[in-house]
Amino acid sequence: MIRRIFSPRLLPPLLGGVLLSFAYPGWDIQAAVWVWLFPVLWVLWPVNDMAQAPAGRRAFAIGMAAGLGFWIPNLTWLRHSSRVISGALDDTWIGWGPELLGAGAVFGLALVCSLYWGLWAWFSARFARPDPVVLAGASWQRSTWHSLSRAFLAAAAWTGCEWLRGTTLFNGFGWNGLGVALHENRVLIQAADLVGVTGLSFLPVFIACTAWNTLTRVVRVYQGAGSCRSRLDFTLAMLLLLGAAGYGIQRLGQPKGETVTVRAVLVQPNVAQVDAWTGRVDEQTYSRLHDFTRLYGEARDGVTHTDLVIWPESALPRHFNEDAEGHAAFFDSLLKAGDFSLLTGTEMHDEQSSHVSALLMRGSAANRQQYDKVHLVPFGEYLPFRTIPPFSWLRGVLPGDFDPGVKTEPLRLEKPAVEIIPLICFEDTVGRLARRFARPGPQMIVNLTNDGWFLQSRETAVHLANAKFRAIELRRPMVRAANTGVTCFIDTLGRVTSRLTDPETGGTFLEGCLPGEAHVPAQGEMTFYARHGDAFSILMLLVCAAAAGIERWRSPRGVNK
Repeated sequence: MIRRIFSPRLLPPLLGGVLLSFAYPGWDIQAAVWVWLFPVLWVLWPVNDMAQAPAGRRAFAIGMAAGLGFWIPNLTWLRHSSRVISGALDDTWIGWGPELLGAGAVFGLALVCSLYWGLWAWFSARFARPDPVVLAGASWQRSTWHSLSRAFLAAAAWTGCEWLRGTTLFNGFGWNGLGVALHENRVLIQAADLVGVTGLSFLPVFIACTAWNTLTRVVRVYQGAGSCRSRLDFTLAMLLLLGAAGYGIQRLGQPKGETVTVRAVLVQPNVAQVDAWTGRVDEQTYSRLHDFTRLYGEARDGVTHTDLVIWPESALPRHFNEDAEGHAAFFDSLLKAGDFSLLTGTEMHDEQSSHVSALLMRGSAANRQQYDKVHLVPFGEYLPFRTIPPFSWLRGVLPGDFDPGVKTEPLRLEKPAVEIIPLICFEDTVGRLARRFARPGPQMIVNLTNDGWFLQSRETAVHLANAKFRAIELRRPMVRAANTGVTCFIDTLGRVTSRLTDPETGGTFLEGCLPGEAHVPAQGEMTFYARHGDAFSILMLLVCAAAAGIERWRSPRGVNK
């Protein structure tokens, strides 16, 4: 049994998964996303002996091994959430309980995410694995079609599995698909306005599988086991890559149309989560928020040079209704200092409900619009299956749940007349939610987030890498006001045009303000993704389901099940 679990055949896919982890923030070695699949295919699609090709549970295990090799190092930042609850301020050891709970959170989420990799590996071995004899011995036409169709099915399955990961099981967790690994490739990521970030994942898998088929053909011909030397399949894969690049170049070079300029100031309080809970810096936090806002929002000689001041998620030390009169007086006084609007994150509690919310105010606290967060974070803002073990064991850590919002209506900035797509916390990583706010006309995306749960880890950079695709998918500029970073401006091409950093160290974990301008397209293009969402990814999933159905119909008893 132990030898089956720790089979040497699982080592190459495990290393392939580890290799892929280097493509993401912290290393950003983009080449890894194009080559990591080769060790997996070496085991999943063997070059020579089809009789030894894995199937069924063995194929699923190969995908799981690759997934764990990727997700465990990729999610190490998650361990800090339980440590922060126990009072951690840095990486110093905090005790066996919270340390083990944090490690369990990393492994648990990694295990769940790896299930979708296992599903992909099972499908690719069962329905998409190419026949080396056909690749190297058939006519060039049949060999080319066989290679392309097998690579297409594998890439379609990967895309479909990523979509499933982002939409199923506790609201889904769509972070760090293969498309996100391309976040620094400004050319290729422009196609996200057509297929979404999940659809971008099709390209690396399709190219890697086609390259592997080409390599298989070359090896077998060299061994004397075939005669077909066609490279047309790989040529066509490269043409697809060039087509995606061509589209990206065209979008990058497209002339800018008429824009509406929003002069915004993003405030980053940099309050440690432990300090926020204890209340020991409450008055200091209110004072700093007040001073930063007046510094940029106060009218001088009757002129206000700021349109919008933005505070991050949960910026108020006390939730709004906890001190309603005090907050009303605080904001009334602050907003009278100039002709600007103020957007802040806060919690809204009453006898009926509890929400994580964003409030947009102008002139006074009474003149406000409210957005309640729709996409809640499981095990952070609510506890799934609260009364059922083992989930019920965490009720001491999460004694209560927030209620999800039900509306996806943009907030309306009065001056200038621009709509705001308010996304709180991880909502800026959920494309299917962001697109529900899209309307024709000038709109900008505003993310209010608090990444203080993860201390000074690379989570903030990972969060930003996932978030920037919303600006591309919807072709709306984004501004992000974060408690601990990364606070920044992002244009409609997904480029970070400015960010709040320490001028000496370049670090983003600091207190401060970031003034800047968001150039909002006056027409508000309704992109293909804004109108149709993840249609491409869903289509790929349906194609795979149809291919599996046809294969089962042709061979009811099947082989390699």
